[in-house]
Amino acid sequence: MGWCIGRTEALTDPLSARRKALAKLRGLADLDEPESLVVPILIDAILMAESYRGARHEITFLAELTRSVDALIRELNAAEKAQEWAEPVNAA
Repeated sequence: MGWCIGRTEALTDPLSARRKALAKLRGLADLDEPESLVVPILIDAILMAESYRGARHEITFLAELTRSVDALIRELNAAEKAQEWAEPVNAA
């Protein structure tokens, strides 16, 4: 089963959704050059927030932000899998 924060969870229990996201982000320490994944997302998030300030139009780069977040989650999932595979070897 994959990792996901659903829209319902994010809207009905934002504190729990934030905790879940923070727990996932703790895996950044296991990645090579995590900044290369995180910085573009932060830039996109800043632009998204600024574009919504007082505007009533759809943001055009939401798809880019989604792709950036998906790439980060894929890398974090891969790092978790690699750690799971390494644990039985270390335990023996």
